[in-house]
Formats: sequence, structure tokens, C-alpha cells
Amino acid sequence: MESIEKIKSTYSRIAEEAQQESNKIQQAIYHTGSLRLLLFVAGIAGIIYFREESWTILAGIALVTLLPFILLIKYHNNLFRRKDYQEKRAEVNRQELAALDYDTSCFDAGEEFVDPAHLYAYDLDVFGTHSLFQYVNRTCTEPGKRLLANWLGQHLEKKEDILERQAAVRELAPELQFRQHFRILGMLHKGTAADETELKAWAASPGVFRKNKFLRLLPATVTGINGICLLLMLTGYLPASMWGVIWTLFVTAGFAFTGKITKIQAVYGKKLQILGTYAGLLKLMEAQPMQCNLLKRIKEEIGGEQRKASLAISRLSKLMNELDQRNNVFMYVILNGLFFWELRQIMRIETWKEQYSRELPHWLSALGQMDALNSLATFAYNHPDYSYPTLLDKADMIAAKVNISSNTKKADTENTGNNTRFMLRAKALGHPLMHRDRCVRNDIDMEKRPFFIIITGANMAGKSTYLRTIGINYLLACTGMPVCAEEMEAYPARLITSLRTSDSLTDNESYFFAELKRLKLIIDKLQSGEELFIILDEILKGTNSMDKQKGSFALIKQFMALQANGIIATHDLLLGTLIDLFPENICNYRFEADITDNELTFSYRLRPGVAQNMNACFLMKKMGIAVTD
Repeated sequence: MESIEKIKSTYSRIAEEAQQESNKIQQAIYHTGSLRLLLFVAGIAGIIYFREESWTILAGIALVTLLPFILLIKYHNNLFRRKDYQEKRAEVNRQELAALDYDTSCFDAGEEFVDPAHLYAYDLDVFGTHSLFQYVNRTCTEPGKRLLANWLGQHLEKKEDILERQAAVRELAPELQFRQHFRILGMLHKGTAADETELKAWAASPGVFRKNKFLRLLPATVTGINGICLLLMLTGYLPASMWGVIWTLFVTAGFAFTGKITKIQAVYGKKLQILGTYAGLLKLMEAQPMQCNLLKRIKEEIGGEQRKASLAISRLSKLMNELDQRNNVFMYVILNGLFFWELRQIMRIETWKEQYSRELPHWLSALGQMDALNSLATFAYNHPDYSYPTLLDKADMIAAKVNISSNTKKADTENTGNNTRFMLRAKALGHPLMHRDRCVRNDIDMEKRPFFIIITGANMAGKSTYLRTIGINYLLACTGMPVCAEEMEAYPARLITSLRTSDSLTDNESYFFAELKRLKLIIDKLQSGEELFIILDEILKGTNSMDKQKGSFALIKQFMALQANGIIATHDLLLGTLIDLFPENICNYRFEADITDNELTFSYRLRPGVAQNMNACFLMKKMGIAVTD
């Protein structure tokens, strides 16, 4: 396993190599440009100087100067492409160096996915600026970006699915060159949010021209007539002027289709340009060896070793680029008059669509999966100190040998459904978005159902951060990523939180009512048989102390009756007395604020028991606010 320092060194070395290569290519671009100019000037000057000479000499001058000039144009363009690639390569590695120091401002934050009503994403800062999504996101395609957002917004709940994705992340994590090459190619020609939808809409739309048998025969007929006319003209049976009239009629007749073809090109032409990028990415996927089941399935979805997807999409991209030649009036008139080329080309594209339209959505899906998996693998690569969690299912829970009474063991073995044992254990758990040098790590131990941990403590002592630390790592575990912990065991249930409930002016909804709606949602889900892992911060904040206390007691009792698991943070120390009612199913922990020499200090360490010190009055006095005893 590489260390953080070695990973930094790797990124730094690659960035420096890429920049040096870019500088070399820039020099080659300058020299090539100068040579092109010299050849062009020499060719024109030679033709002017020898204009009175024979055509043989003039042709020789053109061959010696202008032909190399044309070849250098292609080489020059290739140099620019190589330079762009190396510049992106340097940029990508500098971005990773910044990310290792927790600067993710250059990555897409997924602001469009922010939803205050989400079961957990809003509370845990999964989307938005300085979010988990921004920290993880390395996608270079729109399908990949949306899929990654979906994975973080709807985590997996089956052990086998999580382990399968985890295996793919493990396999891709060391493949730095493949992951970076994939991302750079996607960044060079990045698509738009509408690309995938419009590509699928185009693939599903019916053909316009090929459905007409007459139109299918027309290009071949026109080509055949022109061939016969050429033969007759060369043999002297047809005047050239007569062929010119026939050719002009064909050009004129071709305009009958121009309007529809222009409309199709205007709607889909720009969108289909992204296919060139997708073809390159698919080709890269096809060439990459895949070992785990998920990656093998993704590869099979794009045609496996036969490279069906990349070849097909390259063909479509080429056809679309060739259709763009109709924008050149000179080429348009000649080709249309000779071959009804415009109609022939659009029908070739429709033929492609008939052959591959059903497979295109699968190829886009496979592309998105690889893009999203590369993001997860980059996260894993950048955190060699993280560990992959052990996932447990119901069978594991029944077979688990834990230190419980024989009666409890017998009951758990006989129970089914929601009464299955729960497990969440972690050692040295930290928040992945907090700087590694400042992150204080704590443990968690929850190994039965129902079970609740009640956290009490002073303001700013670390309660809310601990809740988010638990939630975000639980999400990472259920998404197939490594977690910020030395070790972790987790039973995947649906995560649901209530940490940041807010008023809604647009819905005329009070803070208190919004919180009640979230609690009612949790109760409804539990009553319907869903397995939940619940994280709550300060229950019923919007009501008076006595009412809040009574409601909180009632709510936790109901959670116990519904076999729920979770963590609750509160300032209400009386909630700590619930352990008297449920001695086997509730555990009290605390975060203390210590006052030493009239100074407030925080250890941010989780301790057993109910909090002893509160700090509100102390802080008010320190700030000069009068507090009467």
C-alpha cells in the first residue's frame, strides 16, 4: 500500500513530465508552422517565377512544395491535439495534488442534486460546495456524473451488491494510468447535460428516408445514370452538354431533400459530435483487462473483446462528420449531382440507427458505470490509510458469535424480518472531509436490534460532527468505497437522518412541522417493514422543554417497539435516563467541554456516560453578556 507522501510524489512527477512534454510539443508546433509558411511561400514564389515555363516544371514545383505543405497541416493538427492532451494531463495531476490537501474547488460540486427533502444527502453534505460529491467526483461524462450522484443519493442495501462494487473499486484503484487516460480523453471533449437524453431520443426516433423504398433506390439509380452518361460521353454517343443538363437536373432534384436533412442535422448534429469522445473512451475500456464480475459485465455490455461498441460508434461519428461536408457548397453541388450524396449519407446514418439503436443506451450505461467507478477508485487510491469495511447480511448476523446472553441469541435466531440483528462497529472513525492532521477519531459499537446510542454534550463539543462522521462513513461503506477508519463492520440498512431541518417559506411550513414530517416518515417506513439506520440531532427542537422531553421519550420508545437502530444527539440530559427502561438496548455517550483555569477546551473524544459540563453560561460570561445565577 502506497503512502500519502508517495502518492503526492507520483502526482507531482506526472504533472512535471506532462508540462515538459507540452513545452517540447509547443516548440515542435512553432518549427512546423515556420516550415509550413516557408514551403507555402516557396511554392507560390516558384510558380510565379516559372509561370512561363512548361506545365511539367510547374507541377514539379507544386509537388515539391505544396504537397509537403498539405501533409504538414495534418501533422500540425496532430501536434495541437498532443499538446492539449499533455496540458490536461498536467492539470489533472495538479488537481489531485490540491485534492490531497482538501482543495476540491476545481471539481463539479453537483449543486443541481441538492435536495433538502432527501433522506440523508442534505444533512450529510453529500452534494454542493465542499461536499462529499465534490470530493469524490472525477467523472468526465454526463452519464458518469449522474450515475455517481445516483449512487451517493441511493446507496446499496444488499451485501452482495456492495461487495461486487467494492471488488471493482479495488481492481481499478491501482490502475492510475488507465483512470487518468480515461478522464483526460473525456475532459478534452466534454459533453453537455442533455447529450445522453438526446442521443437516446435520436436512437429511438423512426427513420425518415429509409422507410420509403423509392428513396432507398434513388441514390444508386442516380449514380448508375451518371456512370452510363460518362461512358457514353467518352465513347462519343452523348454530348458533354447533354450530360451537363442531366447533372444539373439531379442537383436541382436533390434540393427536395435538403430541408429535412438540414433540420435533422441541426437538431442532432451537434449532439452526436460527442460520439467521437465516447468511441475513444469505449475503445479504452475494451482494451483494459477486467477481472472482477462487475467489470466483466460492463465489458460484455460493450461487446467484449470484439470491440463492437467502439467500432460502431466510431463509424457513426465518421458518418456524421462526412455529412458535415454538405456545408461546403462546392462539394455539396458536385457530390449531390453525381451520387445524390446527401440522401445517400443520411440513409447510411439511418441504417446504422436501425442496426444499433437498441444497443446504444446499454453502451452509454456501461460508459457511465466505468466513469463513476473510476471516481470511486480514485478516492480509494488517494486514501491508502482508509480501510474497506466488512459487510454483513442476515445470515452473517444469525451466525455471528457475539457476547450476548443465550436467550437473546435464541430469540434472534428464531426471528425474521425487522428483528434481524444489526451491526455497526468501527475503530478510529474520522470524517473524510476533515483534514487528516486535525481530525479527531472515535469508535462506535452497535451490535443488536433494537439499539440506540444517545449522545449528550455541550455546545461545540463535537456531537453534530460525530453524527455526520458516522453517517458519511456508513454511506461510503454502502456505496462500495473504503471508509475513514482503521476497521469497520456494517450491516447495510437504509440510512435516514434529521440533522438540518429548516423552515420552508415557499411551502408555508414551519421548522417544527418540517421536523415532524421527517419523524413521521421514519415511523411510516419502520411500520412498513423497512430496515433503517437512523441519525437524529436534537429531537423536537422547535417546541418547549417539557413538551420536547415528553415527545422525545415517546418517540424513542416507539423506535424500540419497531426494532429500530440509530444514534441521537441531544442537550437534554434526561434522555440519558432512558437506559433505565432499556438497559440492554440503549447506551449513553458524551462529548465534554472542559473548563481549566477559566478557559474552555474540547477534546472531541467520545466518553461513556451522560455529559457533566455545559458551556452556554460560561461562554456568555466570557463574551460580556450578563448571566444571573
